[in-house]
Amino acid sequence: QVHMVESGGGLVQAGGSLRLSCEASGGTFSMYAMGWFRQAPGKEREFVAAITRSSSSTSYAASVKGRFTISTHNAKNIVYLQMNSLKPEDTAVYYCAAGSRVLPVYAYEYAYWGQGTQVTVSS
Repeated sequence: QVHMVESGGGLVQAGGSLRLSCEASGGTFSMYAMGWFRQAPGKEREFVAAITRSSSSTSYAASVKGRFTISTHNAKNIVYLQMNSLKPEDTAVYYCAAGSRVLPVYAYEYAYWGQGTQVTVSS
């Protein structure tokens, strides 16, 4: 089984930066894409960004494009989310995920999930 563990969340002021990390372990060979989602209180889980392990093609939600960058490291078993110019509306629990489709943008398209890491942006 694939296990995902996030880290790097915390409290930051608006305009600041954070880098989230997620390490995948287990049977990751068939995991063609890794992604990040977030969920704010009272809201549905929202797509943030995704990256393919083979080509490093990326996809971003319009709300974070130009501010966030997704990348991989260490044989693509680690995925990062560099978050710049953070806004209070970015406050959420951030989850990493892995799936077998190319660049999934819906939560149901991902098979494996981490436990989440809290990101809080103060105004």
